[in-house]
Amino acid sequence: MPLTMAGEFSTSYLQILDESGEVDRELEPKLSDAELLRFYRAMYLSREADQRMLKMQRQGRIGTFGPGTGQEAAFCGPTFALTDKDWLLGSFREPGARFMRGEPLSTALLYYNGYEEGNALSPDKRTLPIAVIVASQTLHAVGIAYSMQYQGQKDSAALVFLGDGASSQGDFHEALNFAAVWQAPVVFVVQNNQWAISVPRSKQTHSRTIAQKAIAYDMPGIQVDGNDALAMYQATKEALARAHSGGGPTLIEAVTYRLMMHTTADDPKKYRTEKEEKDWWSKEPLVRFEKYLRDKGVLDDKAKATIEAETRQYIDEEIKKFETRTTFKPDASFDYVFGTTHAEIEKQRAEFLATLNQGGADA
Repeated sequence: MPLTMAGEFSTSYLQILDESGEVDRELEPKLSDAELLRFYRAMYLSREADQRMLKMQRQGRIGTFGPGTGQEAAFCGPTFALTDKDWLLGSFREPGARFMRGEPLSTALLYYNGYEEGNALSPDKRTLPIAVIVASQTLHAVGIAYSMQYQGQKDSAALVFLGDGASSQGDFHEALNFAAVWQAPVVFVVQNNQWAISVPRSKQTHSRTIAQKAIAYDMPGIQVDGNDALAMYQATKEALARAHSGGGPTLIEAVTYRLMMHTTADDPKKYRTEKEEKDWWSKEPLVRFEKYLRDKGVLDDKAKATIEAETRQYIDEEIKKFETRTTFKPDASFDYVFGTTHAEIEKQRAEFLATLNQGGADA
């Protein structure tokens, strides 16, 4: 019998704001001046917080963390499209997204200094704590989305961020399969920043795009310029509208670049070239978005100076709030090793507290 065509498939690419800051007027989303400035503030805060946290980490004032510099459009754009009824689930490289959902910087600093209090988020914000286990949050997102669907919650969806490396994890494929079968209201945003720690994208997957992985699960998939804040907002807005109306899941690939290290424990110079980094700095999202706002007359030098000053003041206040807090229980980590008390753990707790009381905790 002759072969017949089972189906034809393609993957679309979206860009609204190009590398030079020129906008496609036909695709430009209709956002007010106030909304655009709020959008820019979130991206700027994310960048500035990264820089301050990097200095603090190098000074030994917080532990290691993963900077989001260069990916602000990829996570702030989708988050800007969310409503209060939607859920946000992320990994460890979306600081601006979490700030946009109401998480204060001081809480993030607690987390990165090893305090579990940094995971105590307000339940009404519908934002889950940071997921360090790669791709684990994709399954959580589908579970939440299916639960909302089962309960009959309307106009609600789950938005989940992950990296390109996570798309090679089994959890990711299980999540896409369940989401498609259940037609769950979930939007997957893969931040393809070209590097899975030190493994380049070319060695991490042979697929020409990550977006095309949606085809196998018969769900909409689109590749987006991840450094284009407007395109990331628009693609997510459309995906959320589809999810809210019962149209099921969507996979969005944000093509972006991690301009800094994987975490502060990493040295990217060991595995990538300075030329590559320089080329991507020329495409970075913040400068591009700023040019767009200036061309529209939404932002000028005075407004930018005000945003910069207010952002610095906010960061200073949040750092002070974090560093002056003293209401921590020093032995809290011993409380949660087992569900009940254990003699050996209690012995270790006593030794720890004795050392602390003797002033030897820094030894």
